[in-house]
Amino acid sequence: MRYPILCGALLLAACGGDRGATPAADTTAAAAAPAPAGSATITGTVRFSGTAPANPAIDMSEEAACQAKHTGVITDPQVVVTNGMVSNGFVYVKSGLPAGVTYPTPTTPVVIDQNGCLYTPRVFGVMAGQPIEIRNSDPVLHNIKAVPTANRGFNISQPSQGMTTTRTFTTAEVMVPFECNVHGWMNAWVGVMTHPFYATSGADGGFSIQGLPAGTYELEAWHEKLGTRTISVTVAEGGSATAEFSFGPTT
Repeated sequence: MRYPILCGALLLAACGGDRGATPAADTTAAAAAPAPAGSATITGTVRFSGTAPANPAIDMSEEAACQAKHTGVITDPQVVVTNGMVSNGFVYVKSGLPAGVTYPTPTTPVVIDQNGCLYTPRVFGVMAGQPIEIRNSDPVLHNIKAVPTANRGFNISQPSQGMTTTRTFTTAEVMVPFECNVHGWMNAWVGVMTHPFYATSGADGGFSIQGLPAGTYELEAWHEKLGTRTISVTVAEGGSATAEFSFGPTT
């Protein structure tokens, strides 16, 4: 009489005994979408209409080593305009890129130097997580203070010529100011991006953003004194487009 009961138990185990079991959860994280390959380019210029404001003079008389690296009257290069073209404008893709795409972070550091008691470059960009190498090329004490709002700031001292320090920012932010607590005129700005589509206008006001996928983008030009300008640009795959930004006198 025990055999039917045993067979029934075996049948239950084989045919339906695990119907109430919960499958193990898939804990594998979804891979981020790869960055789409692009071959489009946006080039352009940052212009200034009218008479550019005069830059304030800097008194470096107490820093002879820095003063010796300059000639004539030393000014704080807040607004640099040459033949109507604006330097140090940070131009970047503000919107329009595909959602959910992760772009690889460069491992090569971007260098910012303290030379002649000025930051060089004054305006630059990095990707979030990319190292920033801060150098001191002056035989004087410099203090580098980053004052972000979205990232963690820092305040470091470099008392000797040749010193280097590396820092990173983890969150997108336009822009992060750099200051020097020793020399109040020393300022720089870094744009922290989650993508590689940004550039800084050169002495001729020109910039170039390459490797974009086809699409319509909102571009923004940021300047420390002149403010921001935004324009919409459409570019085809393998093609090129032009973006022209124009600033005027400050009020």
